[in-house]
Amino acid sequence: MEKTRICIVGAGGWGEQHSRACAARSDVVIAGIFSRTLARAQARTLTYGGQAYDDLDAMIDRERPDLVMVSLPNRDHFAPTLHLIERGCNLVVEKPLVFDPVEADRLVAAAAKRTLFAAINFNHRYAKPIVLAREAIRAGRIGTPVFATWRFGGEGGVCDRHDNLIETQCHGFDQLEDLCGPIRSLMAQMRVDVVKGPSTLALALDFANDAVGALVGSYDASYGHPGTHRLEICGDAGRIVVEDTVKRFTLHRHGSDLGETWEAGYFDDRNRDFHHTMDRHLEAILAAFRAGRAPPIPITAGQRAVHLAHAAIRSWTDGVRVSVPAP
Repeated sequence: MEKTRICIVGAGGWGEQHSRACAARSDVVIAGIFSRTLARAQARTLTYGGQAYDDLDAMIDRERPDLVMVSLPNRDHFAPTLHLIERGCNLVVEKPLVFDPVEADRLVAAAAKRTLFAAINFNHRYAKPIVLAREAIRAGRIGTPVFATWRFGGEGGVCDRHDNLIETQCHGFDQLEDLCGPIRSLMAQMRVDVVKGPSTLALALDFANDAVGALVGSYDASYGHPGTHRLEICGDAGRIVVEDTVKRFTLHRHGSDLGETWEAGYFDDRNRDFHHTMDRHLEAILAAFRAGRAPPIPITAGQRAVHLAHAAIRSWTDGVRVSVPAP
């Protein structure tokens, strides 16, 4: 098989996971790694290969990648992503897509105009418990969803641009809509920390299929706590619970004390490791890209999460329930 040439934009923490996942594959060549600080790119290439760059255009011109993976600081995605799209690059963008819905719309429109392969890394979808939940729901094993709850909280910094809501709870929006269908309307409450800003929030959700839900997210907690993440989806025939994304999946049918549980076995470090959800997503991305199919998670999913977040901001600001147009 001809190897896929990939350039990586960003030499930060999650950019390293992009580099690691690519370097682990025999069917991928890391052609270049870009950082705004050349020394950081050079350090990364020593570990994972490729040529180091601090000039984005020079990297694209010289390396001519098949695919570009973008993982810059969360607030800095828009300009380089738009530039790569205008250069005609197929790409995978780290979440959040952007912070501004107008910018999200521009990116999606620009990529569609050029018929590019444009994906976003909502890697939570590739955790084994989430895969099992999706399969069980689609097989009708819990019946029709009635309610869903998502809770995710840990340490965080400033939230002057609703960072917790946009850069972290975007996973919650994506997960809940992937499993339960579109959110039809929402109402928001937020706690404003005197230093951080609106760092903890609770949303009441109404789904298009008449299920209801709740999303609670915080930057005032700790990722070190057991049960920092919990997803529960209850149908009219059963209930699913996912604990800490990769830790445990359980399913109980209504009226039964007996259920079923998945938890990574003693030697199954790969499924136990959150970072390896990136590897499974990359596998799906490459399969779709090489087959000429649409991305498994297109950037429109990132656009959707930004629009839902801003609907929550409007709800909190105005003290009203906000309807959300169908995607």
